[in-house]
Amino acid sequence: MDQPTPEEGPVPPPRHVIAARNGVAAVFGLNGLAVASWFARVPAAKDALDLSAGQLGLLMLTLSAGAVLALPVAGVLAQRFGAARTVATAALAVAAGLVLAGVAAGTWGWAPAVGVGLFAIGFGAGSCEVAMNVEAAAVERRLGRTIMPRFHAAWSLGTVAGAGLGAASARLDVPIAAHLTAMAVVVGGGTVAAVRSFLPDERAEGQSAAKGGGLRAAWREPRTVLIGLLVLVMAFTEGTANDWLAVAFVDGHGVSEAAGAASFGVFVAAMTVGRTLGTVALDRWGRLRVLWATMALAAAGAAVTVYADSLPLALAGVALWGVGACLGFPVGMSAAADEETHAPARVSVVAVIGYTAFLAGPPLVGLLGDRVGVLRALLIVPLLIVPALALVPALRPPRTAPVAPEPLKAAATD
Repeated sequence: MDQPTPEEGPVPPPRHVIAARNGVAAVFGLNGLAVASWFARVPAAKDALDLSAGQLGLLMLTLSAGAVLALPVAGVLAQRFGAARTVATAALAVAAGLVLAGVAAGTWGWAPAVGVGLFAIGFGAGSCEVAMNVEAAAVERRLGRTIMPRFHAAWSLGTVAGAGLGAASARLDVPIAAHLTAMAVVVGGGTVAAVRSFLPDERAEGQSAAKGGGLRAAWREPRTVLIGLLVLVMAFTEGTANDWLAVAFVDGHGVSEAAGAASFGVFVAAMTVGRTLGTVALDRWGRLRVLWATMALAAAGAAVTVYADSLPLALAGVALWGVGACLGFPVGMSAAADEETHAPARVSVVAVIGYTAFLAGPPLVGLLGDRVGVLRALLIVPLLIVPALALVPALRPPRTAPVAPEPLKAAATD
C-alpha cells in the first residue's frame, strides 16, 4: 500500500469510523450514568424499604447476579446478533430495570420487585459491557491507534455525572421513582440513538462462521485465560480503592469523612486523566512496557498510601495508585479482541474472569481489615500486582491478528 507523502500528511479516518468512535464513547458514558444513577439513590431506597444493612446487601446481590449471568452469554449474543443490537437491547433492559427499581422502592415499597429491577440492570449492564468493548476494539483497529482507555474514561465520566445528578436529586427531594425514570429515558433513548453509528454489521456473519470461535473454545485458550487473570488483578486493584479507600483514610489516617471522600475523588480523577492521556504512551511504547510501568506505579502508590506519615504524602500515593491502575482493564479488553473474528467470545471470557474481582474483592479486604485494620489490608494490592507482572507478556498481540494498529504491532517486540 502506498504511503502518503509528507506533503499530503496522514490520511484521516473515514467518516463512518469517526461516527462509530463517537457512538461507542456515548454508549460507554451512558452505561456509567445508568449504574451510578442507581447507586446514588441507594440510601433513599434503603430508607423507603426500611431495610437493615444486611438486608440491603442481600438485595444488592441481585444486581451482581444479573451481571455475572450476563457476562458468559453476552459474547455469544454479540457474535450472533452484532454489537449494535446487543448493546441496544441491553440498554433497554437497564432502562426497564431502573424504572422498576425506582417505582418499586419509592412508590410501592416492595423489595422483591426492586430485586427484579436490579437483576435487569445487572444483566443489561453486563451484556452491554462485553458488546461495547467488542465494538470499541473494532473501532480502535480501524482508527489505527490506541483509544480503548479513552472509552473507559468516558464510562468514568458517566459515573461522575450519574453520582452528581443523583446527589442533586436527593438534595432537592426528587422522588426516586421520578429520578430513575428520567435517567432510564436518557440511557435507553441515548443508547438506541448512539448504536446507529456503530460499524456495519457484516462482522457478525464472519464471526458466526469462524471455526473455533465459540465460547468453550475461548475458555481453553491459554492466552485468553492469562489475559483474564491480569484483568482480574487490575480490576481488584481498581475495585479495592473504590470500595475501601475512603474508609481506610478515615479509620487508618484519622481524617474526617469529608477528607476520606476527597481521597476517593483523587483516585477517580487520576484514573480518568490516566485513561485519557495513557493512549499516547501506549502508541509510543507499546502495551508491555506501559503496563509494566503503570502496574509498578500502582503497587508503589498503594504502599505509599498505607505507610505515609502525612496526609499530602498519602494523597500523592493515591494519585500514583490511580494512574497505575487506569490502563490494565481497558488494555486487557483490547488485547482479548485482537483477532476480530474471535473477539466476542474472548472478551466474554476475560470479562467473566475479571469481574470476579468485583465480587470477591470487597469481602476479602473486609475480612483482612477485621484482623489488621482496613488501611493495612490495602497492602494486598501490591502483593497481588508484583506476581501479576509476569502475566503482562500474554497481552502481546498474536502474529496472526488482522488489521491491528501499527503501534500495537510494535508492542510485539517488547
